[in-house]
Amino acid sequence: MANLTIVNVDDEYPALQLVKQYCDQLEEVELLVSFQNPEEALSFLKENKVDLVVFDINMPRMNGVELLQKLPERPLCIFLTLESKYAVKAFELDVVHYLVKPVDFETFRKAVNKAKDFLQFKNSANNARQEDYIMFKSNYVMNKVFLKDILWIQGFGEYIVLMTPLKKYMILDRMSNFEEKFQNFGFIRIHKSYIVLSDRINSYDSNNVYLKNGEQLPLGRTYKKNLKEHLS
Repeated sequence: MANLTIVNVDDEYPALQLVKQYCDQLEEVELLVSFQNPEEALSFLKENKVDLVVFDINMPRMNGVELLQKLPERPLCIFLTLESKYAVKAFELDVVHYLVKPVDFETFRKAVNKAKDFLQFKNSANNARQEDYIMFKSNYVMNKVFLKDILWIQGFGEYIVLMTPLKKYMILDRMSNFEEKFQNFGFIRIHKSYIVLSDRINSYDSNNVYLKNGEQLPLGRTYKKNLKEHLS
């Protein structure tokens, strides 16, 4: 696997040094550059593609949330900060993790591994064809699943459950991301928490979608029109 490239942004020099020490201990991780000035970091990130940014939040001139929002193309992000009050806003921005200082090495390692898993799944999904498969890590095991074998996807915050006839998998991804990647492969959103492969649908009524295997899934009111158009 190629190195996970990281940029670190924190106005406190000791915090930058600690992240560098942690990154030096991790395999398949490359810390490209560290910034104490968030404006300099913004200029760099607008011109250079990276996999992951580790941000502080409370910084002079521009906080970490503002910096992330200004990026035209957002990399994966871990917030590493003294403040816990921004956690809800951070997860609205689809951050990989929100760590409150002080952070030990093991906690940092797990957060970075989470970013690795997400990136691996994202890259596999982007390369998938309709007759193809995706590779992803679930429960510390690499899995191969053909798109045509997926029954439905259920969302749980920053995770999704991918259901197949034989097994279900918990994957680090969001419903909105999966929907965007696979809407051209026959998947359709039927509820705020459910995406289903249209070939699996047998029928539907005002409240539910019935699959050919006998399973029943809820149909959200705002998704009925789209479902009807998709199946007509």
